[in-house]
Amino acid sequence: MNLPNKLTVARIGMTAFFVSALLLAKFPYGKTLALAIFIVASLTDWLDGWLARRSGQETTFGALLDPLADKVLVAAAFICFIEQHDFHGHPLVKSWMVLLIVSREFLVTGLRLVAREQGAVLKAERLGKHKTISQMVTIIVVLIGLAIRDDWHSLGMDASRYDVVFSQTVFVLMLLTILLTVWSGAAYLVKNRRLFLEHA
Repeated sequence: MNLPNKLTVARIGMTAFFVSALLLAKFPYGKTLALAIFIVASLTDWLDGWLARRSGQETTFGALLDPLADKVLVAAAFICFIEQHDFHGHPLVKSWMVLLIVSREFLVTGLRLVAREQGAVLKAERLGKHKTISQMVTIIVVLIGLAIRDDWHSLGMDASRYDVVFSQTVFVLMLLTILLTVWSGAAYLVKNRRLFLEHA
C-alpha cells in the first residue's frame, strides 16, 4: 500500500478517535482534542491527493476509498453534533439537518462511483466546492464553540449568554450549509441525469 492510500486509511482511523473524543463526557478536554483531530484528518485529505498526483501513485483503491473516507469523517462530525445540546437542552444540530447532508453526500458519491465504473469521470462542480467549504467551516466553528464552552468554560464570559449566541450561530451556519448541500446535489444530478438514466 502506497503512502497516499495509507493516509486515506489513517483518516478513517482518526474518525474513530474523533468521535470518541467528542462524545465521551469524561474525556479531559475532549472537544479541544476532537477539534485538533478533525483538522489533522482534514489536512490528510489534501495531502494524500497531492502526494498521489505528484508521485504518480494514483490507484483505483485510492480513487474509491478517498471520497468515502471524506464522507465518513464529515458525516461522523454532523451526527455527533446531534448529541450536543443548546441552551434549551435541545440538540445543537437537528437530526433532519444531518439527514439531508448525509443523504446527499452518499448519494452523490455512489453515483460518481457508478459513473466511474462506466468509464466516465465526473469532476467536482464549483457549487460542490462551495458546499464542501461551507461544511468544513461549519464543523470547525461548531468544534471551536464546543471547546470554548465545555473545555475552557466560555473563556470567562457569561455562560448563558455565550451559549445563546453560540447556538444561534450554529443554526444559521447549518441552514446555509444545507442550502448549498441540497442545491449542489440537485444541480449535480440534473447535469448528469442522462448518464445515470441510460444505465438505470
